[in-house]
Amino acid sequence: MSEQPRPTSLTGGEAVVRALAKHGVTQAFGIPGTHNLEIYRHLDPYGIAHVTPRHEQGAGYAADAYARVTGRPGVAITTTGPALLNIAAAVGQAYSDSVPMLVVSPGMPLRHPRQSTGLLHEMRSQTEALRGVSAFSHRVSTVEEIFSAVARAFTLFRTGRPRPAHIEVPLDLLEKPEPAGPVRLAPPVTAICPSRPALRDAARVLRSARQPALVLGGGARNAAAQCLTLAEELGAPVVTTANGKGIVDETHPLSLGVSLHSPSVQQWLAGCDAVLAVGTELAESDLWSAPPALRATLIRVDVDPDQMYAGLPAQLPLVGDARTTLEALRQELAEPHGAPASGAPDRTGAVRALRAGRDAETAERDAHRLPYLQAVRTVLDADAILTSDSAQCCYYGAIPHLPVGPAGRYLHPTGFGTLGYALPAAIGAKTAYPARQVVALSGDGGLQFSVQELATAAQLRLPLPVVVFDNGGYGEIRDEMAARGDTPTAVDLPSVDLPALARAYGGHGVHADSPEALTRALSLALTTPGPTLITVTEETPR
Repeated sequence: MSEQPRPTSLTGGEAVVRALAKHGVTQAFGIPGTHNLEIYRHLDPYGIAHVTPRHEQGAGYAADAYARVTGRPGVAITTTGPALLNIAAAVGQAYSDSVPMLVVSPGMPLRHPRQSTGLLHEMRSQTEALRGVSAFSHRVSTVEEIFSAVARAFTLFRTGRPRPAHIEVPLDLLEKPEPAGPVRLAPPVTAICPSRPALRDAARVLRSARQPALVLGGGARNAAAQCLTLAEELGAPVVTTANGKGIVDETHPLSLGVSLHSPSVQQWLAGCDAVLAVGTELAESDLWSAPPALRATLIRVDVDPDQMYAGLPAQLPLVGDARTTLEALRQELAEPHGAPASGAPDRTGAVRALRAGRDAETAERDAHRLPYLQAVRTVLDADAILTSDSAQCCYYGAIPHLPVGPAGRYLHPTGFGTLGYALPAAIGAKTAYPARQVVALSGDGGLQFSVQELATAAQLRLPLPVVVFDNGGYGEIRDEMAARGDTPTAVDLPSVDLPALARAYGGHGVHADSPEALTRALSLALTTPGPTLITVTEETPR
C-alpha cells in the first residue's frame, strides 16, 4: 500500500493562489487592501500576473472581458466590505451574460460574533450580498476547504451555463497556516448532447421547413462553424442577439446581423415555419419588446434546461452543448429519414430586402453616426475586439450597423445593462491579447462611470483608442422623457473636456469633427502607447 503524501502547511492566502495556479489561472485583476495582502503576497511566486484598476467595478468588467475573449475564467480579487460591493454590479453583469468569473475576497473571521463589533469593513453578510448576483457564494471554514471551493467554481464553469462565483476566505484563515493536502482539481467533463429521437424530430422539422430561420445567441459562440454550415445547407437567414454578434459573419449573404429588435425582422420571424434558436434567452433585452407570437415550430438548443421553458417555450427542446448538438443535428439531417431535402432555396434576395427594411426603420435617427461607424470599420483588422457601453452610439449604432465576423469580437453588456463597461472591458481584452486591436466605444454619460480606468490603461502603456460619442448627458433617458411628454430632468450634464481629462490621466485626447478625422485619429491611436480618447459630437435634437 503506497504511503499517502503528508499534508503541507499553508496559509489560506497561499492556498487560494496555489489552487488558482493549478487550474491554469495566469492573470488576475483587483485592488490590494489591508485584508487581502496574504493573497497578493503569493501571486508572483505562483506565476499569476496582475492588473490594478482604479475601482473594483473596473476590475470586474476587465475580468469579464478577459473571460469572454479567451474562454477562460476571469479572476478578480477584492478586499472586504465596500470593495466587494463595488464589484457586485460587474458580477451581476457577468451572471446576466453567462460569463465565467471568479471573485475571491476575505471575510470576517470564523468566530466573528453576529452582533456588530465595528471591525474594519464589517458588514452583516458578504455571502448573502453576493449570492443575489452570482451562481454561488461559498464561505470556507478551513484552509483545505479552499481547494474544494475553487474546484467547485471551475466545475461550474465547465458544466452547464457558465456564470460567476464568489469565494470568501475568513480573515484568520488567510494568515494562519494549516495542514492541507493536495489541490483538488475540477474534473474533466464531456459535452452533453440530446437524445437521438429528439435530434431526429428536430431534423425532420428543419428538413421540411419552407421558411426556416436561425437565431443565435452568446451560447452559440463555440459552434460558429456549425452554425454557418447549417445556415447554408438549409438556406436559412441568420439573426443574432448582441451577445451572438459576429458568430456568423455579418457580411454573409444570409446574415441579418443583430436585428431581433427590428419590427420588419420580427414580422418576418413570426411568419417562419421553423426557428432554430441556439444559445439565446430570446429575452426582452434581445427583442426590445415582449417575445413575438410565432407560428413556427421553435427548436431551442441550450445547455441550460431552464431556457426551454422561459420566454418562448420550445416545442422541440434540445438540451446540450451547442457545438456537440449541432454536429449531431447535421448528421441527422444527412440521414435519409423520409424524402431527402433538395438543394437549399436561394433566400439571399429576401435577406437583402429585410436588411433594407430594417435600415429604413431607423435611417433618420442613425444618419449622423453611420459615417463615423463606417470609418471605424475601415481602420480595424478582421480580428479586432470592440467593447461597448450601454449607450445610444452602441445599441442603435455599432451593434446593428458595424459588421463583425467570427475572427473578431464585440463585447456588450446586455441584460443587466450596466454603464461604464466599455473602457475597463477593453483593458481586460487588451491584457488577454496585447497584439490585437482593441477599441472601446462609449457615450459621455457611461464613460464617466469608469473614466478613472484611463489611468490604468496609461500605466500599462496599452495602445487603446476610446471613441466617445458625446450627446451632452444621458441621451436615451432624455429621449424617453420627451417621448412621455415630460420635461427632461437631470439628464443634461455640464460639458467636460474629455480629451483634456485623458491627457491628465497620462493618455492622449483629440476631437474628431468628421469621419475622416476619426479615421486619422483612430489609425494613430492604434499604434500609440497609452489610451487615446477621441470624442465625436452627437447631433441631438433640443
